[in-house]
Amino acid sequence: MLSSLEFYQEEFEKHLMQKSILKEPKNLYEPIQYILNIGGKRLRPLLTLMSCEAFGKSYKSAMDAALAVEMFHNFSLIHDDIMDAAPLRRGHMTVHEKWDTNVGILSGDLMLISAYQHFENYEPQIFQKLAKLFSQTAVKVCEGQQFDVDYEVSEDVTIAQYLKMIEYKTAVLLGAALEMGAIIANAPAACSKNLYAFGKYLGIAFQLQDDFLDAFGDPQTFGKQVGGDIIANKKTFLYLYAIDKLPEIHAKELQHLFSIYPEKPESKIEVVKQMYEQSGAVEAIQEEIDRFTHKAFEHLEAVKISAENKLVFKTLGEQLMVRSV
Repeated sequence: MLSSLEFYQEEFEKHLMQKSILKEPKNLYEPIQYILNIGGKRLRPLLTLMSCEAFGKSYKSAMDAALAVEMFHNFSLIHDDIMDAAPLRRGHMTVHEKWDTNVGILSGDLMLISAYQHFENYEPQIFQKLAKLFSQTAVKVCEGQQFDVDYEVSEDVTIAQYLKMIEYKTAVLLGAALEMGAIIANAPAACSKNLYAFGKYLGIAFQLQDDFLDAFGDPQTFGKQVGGDIIANKKTFLYLYAIDKLPEIHAKELQHLFSIYPEKPESKIEVVKQMYEQSGAVEAIQEEIDRFTHKAFEHLEAVKISAENKLVFKTLGEQLMVRSV
């Protein structure tokens, strides 16, 4: 039976500590060590370890793939922070702020290359499957990031396009992390694909939940500035739904609000939240969260693993979705 999430987290952290990568030139390797050391939930690598063990093979067999997933995730964060000109990541200075943009680009590139190198420790057949899945996933993550950039300046984004963007940018890596563990354990192809779908749909639901909490979460428990997306004029599901459903006069007012950056944004946040509520966007996003969560659990049910192991994954999914508001 699967162990606790904390167990896999501790084991992964120990493995990460043993993989010291500090060497010359320091300005290339120190930023990699830095971003890996400032933590995060390590959700993606844990999913790889757990899915491998769920099919009867030791989690240790999946450690290199888990590290590859974590390397890739952090590579994408370094480059995203550069694109967003973000000063902080997990409460610490971003790599490009602590060093400079050129260092951030180059160190991020090396992390991507390093991710592929970790697959070289697997036998050829497994390596081929992992590398193929990883490449397909990396392409989608890059496409999702470009969709996100494009949508910032577009006035014609649909909800369907937005859902595709968050699927590519965020959710596919969760699905791939789970499928990698299954591949290493030589799980049946149908099980691997259902586990991928479980992760993907859960990832979409998780991002929609994040969109909702950004506007309506409790500042004491959310962990980020409530209203941050509104301040940044980010067109989330809530905004797109409200624009579509509000009377034209109010829709134009909302569009105007998302074109300005007031010095004191508190009143803007409150007005926008009222519009979200009036338009039915709050109920609509909750329905979408429930729909994608349900789809995730449907695919989990189709995976041929023990009921006990299935329950661990379902509990994890429920914990991800039940966050303080």
